[in-house]
Amino acid sequence: MEAPKAKAIPKVLEIHGDRRIDPYYWLRDRDNPDVIQYLEDENTYYRWYMERIQPLTDELYEAMVARIPDAEERVPVQGDQYYYYTRMEKSLQYPIHARKRAASRDALADAEEEILLNLNDLAGDGYLSVTVLATSPDEKRLAYLENRDGTDRYTLLVKDLVTGEMLPDRIEGVFIDGSVAWSADGQYLFYITVDEAQRPYRLYRHRLGDPAEQDALLYQEDDETCILTLTKSQSGRYLFLTSSTKTSTEVRYLPADDPLGTWTVFRPRQADVEYELEHWEDAFLVLTNLERPNFSLFRHPVAPCEDERLEELFPYDEARYLTGVHPFREAVVIEGREGGLTQIWTFADGRLTRLEWDEPLYTVSVSTNRRYDTREVLIQYESFLTPRTTYALDPVSVTRKELHRQPVNGPYHPSDYVQERLWAKAGDGTDVPVSLVYRKDARREGPAPCILYGYGSYGHNLDPVFMPTLLLPLLDRGVIYAIAHVRGGSEMGRHWYENGKMLRKKNTFTDFIACADALIREGYTSPEKLAADGRSAGGLLMGAVANMGGDRFAAISAGVPFVDVVTTMLDPTIPLTTLEWDEWGDPRDETYYFYMKSYSPYDNVEPKRYPHLIVTTGLNDPRVAYWEPAKWVAKLRATKTGQEALVLKTHMGAGHFGSSGRLEHLRESAEIHAFLLYHIGVSPKRSTAS
Repeated sequence: MEAPKAKAIPKVLEIHGDRRIDPYYWLRDRDNPDVIQYLEDENTYYRWYMERIQPLTDELYEAMVARIPDAEERVPVQGDQYYYYTRMEKSLQYPIHARKRAASRDALADAEEEILLNLNDLAGDGYLSVTVLATSPDEKRLAYLENRDGTDRYTLLVKDLVTGEMLPDRIEGVFIDGSVAWSADGQYLFYITVDEAQRPYRLYRHRLGDPAEQDALLYQEDDETCILTLTKSQSGRYLFLTSSTKTSTEVRYLPADDPLGTWTVFRPRQADVEYELEHWEDAFLVLTNLERPNFSLFRHPVAPCEDERLEELFPYDEARYLTGVHPFREAVVIEGREGGLTQIWTFADGRLTRLEWDEPLYTVSVSTNRRYDTREVLIQYESFLTPRTTYALDPVSVTRKELHRQPVNGPYHPSDYVQERLWAKAGDGTDVPVSLVYRKDARREGPAPCILYGYGSYGHNLDPVFMPTLLLPLLDRGVIYAIAHVRGGSEMGRHWYENGKMLRKKNTFTDFIACADALIREGYTSPEKLAADGRSAGGLLMGAVANMGGDRFAAISAGVPFVDVVTTMLDPTIPLTTLEWDEWGDPRDETYYFYMKSYSPYDNVEPKRYPHLIVTTGLNDPRVAYWEPAKWVAKLRATKTGQEALVLKTHMGAGHFGSSGRLEHLRESAEIHAFLLYHIGVSPKRSTAS
């Protein structure tokens, strides 16, 4: 079958005395039948091409599903009267949210289950995403957010947990997350809505039972580079409204028992100063980078901030990057990073203590905890080889008890595998960490097939976690799985992020190429056996790497890739664009314009051979518009040389995250990874045996 070719309709784009010709600009118009037809033609070609890989896709999918336990249940989290948990059944697409009324964890086994929300009953045949689930303080009502088109506009609904009936309250246009909180008396809901660009920008107060039209607008964020986030303190006593860019924050607070009161600004926004608030004992805790690049923790009275009244709880350490604070009545639990890995500290009786772990690579985090007055803090630990394990941590004695370990379906022996860290040398001499996991026998016959994953933006980290449905089917086929911890993330601290953004963004791409070179040089793999994978901003990474160092890779997967950087960043009407200027720069400034243009994947497509490419997108994606990957593929088809495969799949009914159902999501993952394996020389096991 011949690959589709989009018609070229040249559009001239001029700024800063520079002239770009965009032949596929017309693909932005989703109301144009020719646009939809082109996407459908690409989908038809995708299905045709993937038929040759179908045996491997089916085998991978079956191996993934086989690793799903018959039943999974998260450790119940203690509330005031109930323990809350989520469970999954193997045959179901969506989770079931439930609770049990019990006086202690030991009494749970005999307690009766109460279903809060069964998403399988709500889903129907289409897309469903349910994010926020917030029970009222008296635990009699459940507020939750649902979406059925893949955008960030959700509907706020309320369920009566006593009668099981839905209340008439229904509010549209609420942001996907960090956007709903109850007042202390359970009579009011506070929520955040989005503007036309899907930016969370308005805070409302809703009295239960009133029409949404009567809701009070409490605050509107007019700075188009800012977003709003709503949280409640661990103590339940305060609500916090945070207005933030990627470089500054401003927090307003309100006593939760005074829903009609006035929100107070804690500290006015200041360029390059970030902070977050929590409440502990009779004061606020302030986690901030004010004169502390890697953040430090302060105490301050419950009042507007006066910098001279900030009391540092423990000395600042440049090697310790603090990222989160969780106060409980007798101690504070702190999350952060040190030595390139996630860490947890406890602060009690004036002492800071770091939790220690045995493995060389791991990921630890503070789990959901509903109570403030508790000596049982749930934390999670996992690694490439250790299933997700939930511990009950006593933050005062710093002792922990294992409560639950994620079940693994099928045979699994951690001793069959090895995880390790490799250091790659970047062009400027920086050591870049690479995390690896593989079967001990994978390298027996020389370089092995390898998938190198990367992201590297927004300070987001990629940490070694247990992924049995993905990793075990790959590793058991002799594949090495590697993560490149490139600059632009925060793996090595805040400076790691700062040195991979704005006018240093190219470090992200050259770091990834350096990681690939290290894997090849050290004999782990070879160019014909190496694949790369990344999504969203990681898709940008894939596009830039394909242009700058594609000869290192046999195949690349670019999921929902942000590849038309310059055009998108010049258009403030596109959802979320204005929020991105602090990450990439504002190309209305010619310095940023020409720097972006120098790496933008779409603007740098060349007439040369590219690796085999699989590209995915969603028609309703508000984060990376479908036309970016569509334009990129169209330009690659018209420009690149060689016979390497190039396929584009557009999910016509979803957004940034693909299918919402678990099994459908696994099927999509199997397709992508089968494409990569096929092109790095991994054959289906069954065909090899025959």
